[in-house]
Amino acid sequence: MTDPMSTAPAVPPAARRSRIGVLADPDYRRLWIAQTISQFGTQVSLLAVPLVAIVLLDASPFQVALLGTIEFLPFILFSLPAGAWVDRLRRRPILIIGDLGRALSLASVPVAWQLGVLTIEQLYVVGFVTGVLTVFFDVSYQSYLPSLLERDQILEGNSKLEISRTVAQTTGPAIGGALIGFVGAPLAVIADALSYLASAGFVARIRRRELAPDRHLDAHGEARVGIRREVSEGLRYVLGNPYLRSIAAGTGLSNLFTNIAFSTYLVYVVRNLGLEPATIGVVLGIGNLGAIVGAFTATKLGRQFGVGRVIVGAMFLTGPAALLVPLASRGEAIPFLLASQALTGFSGVVYNINQVSLRQSITPERMQGRMNATMRFIVWGTIPIGATIGGVVATGIGVTQALWIGCLLACVAFLPLALGPVRRLREFPRPVSDTPDELVAEAAISGFEPMGISMPRSLDAFDHGSVEERGDARTQGGHGEGAGHGQDSAAQ
Repeated sequence: MTDPMSTAPAVPPAARRSRIGVLADPDYRRLWIAQTISQFGTQVSLLAVPLVAIVLLDASPFQVALLGTIEFLPFILFSLPAGAWVDRLRRRPILIIGDLGRALSLASVPVAWQLGVLTIEQLYVVGFVTGVLTVFFDVSYQSYLPSLLERDQILEGNSKLEISRTVAQTTGPAIGGALIGFVGAPLAVIADALSYLASAGFVARIRRRELAPDRHLDAHGEARVGIRREVSEGLRYVLGNPYLRSIAAGTGLSNLFTNIAFSTYLVYVVRNLGLEPATIGVVLGIGNLGAIVGAFTATKLGRQFGVGRVIVGAMFLTGPAALLVPLASRGEAIPFLLASQALTGFSGVVYNINQVSLRQSITPERMQGRMNATMRFIVWGTIPIGATIGGVVATGIGVTQALWIGCLLACVAFLPLALGPVRRLREFPRPVSDTPDELVAEAAISGFEPMGISMPRSLDAFDHGSVEERGDARTQGGHGEGAGHGQDSAAQ
């Protein structure tokens, strides 16, 4: 009898082309379904958890901002070693454990509420535990996708994942707001816990067996170096690569500035603008239509104007779009919030589709984990810093003033991209050599050899991440995921 989990020959690329593209691959389809379900659940808790703190626990602006800080603190503490660990382990088990752990962590919120013992401190613990698991999940997830698809299918695979995320961001907040209004914010968190359980189930059904990495020998049969040295290699690879360095700098600055502005976004719309949870959900949902437009046009824009110009232009749009939020008044808030959400959603998705696919395409397989971990460390690591600064500023001089400061600073976050080599890219560069002796050295040489990989004609363009590296505090409770570039996004 054939072992259903046995290693099977890869399906020839030509045989996998169909009307539904990469969804014809059953393993990719399971991963896509898992993430689609999880994304819908996540939209509920992104709104519910901060509202528990704001409405039920009467948290101060600083306490709300601190919640976002703690959620992203693990990206500073664990991202770099996580990448080295992930490169030594099978990725699928890490994804399953991450989903199950986050389900249990979130389920503790409604249980504690029903028992009358829920505190802001518990929300901090839940945020930290969920963040730690998310670090390992996201690094594994972005490193796992290239093993399921051919290199020229990565952009299409990321596109479909991003479309699912943007659809969830469009309909999820409205559903979440209605659910919160019906059963209350604490009980609504159950929906996200259940979505993680469902995600774990589908990932567990992926049949393509991963070859177990040798913990003592690397992919080339040479002795592995220590974790510290592998972490150092990841840093040198990213910082030595002119494309990755520019993307890391621009995304990190965007996440820093937009989280100064939007770490207290829900405090602003609830207390300053007087919006109810259901109205907030509808505003976020309708505004996220811009993200759907971005998902369906990102590849076409890349083909027409060039990958580099699209990446720079999408980042440039973020700052001016974010400025619409502090311009909103109590009597006319909704049009401003909708316009800002639509524009930042569009720019964030277009940015993430192109920059994450660029990163995955130019990075050799053996460095995927460390590259993703290093990028996450840099671009998501600025989120808790920005959230903390935003909380201090909002408490000291006012929530509206914090918005103005962060949004104005966000207008200059595109400069590292505009001044670097990214803007000159028309198509994806060729990946560097994958030989261990040359890998890091070649990454430091500017100018990869162009190759014939252009943006695919099919709309199938994207991650978040889960590729959400642009992090927006409005939809993530601090982001990447205001308007920020962070999956490694989440820009809305």
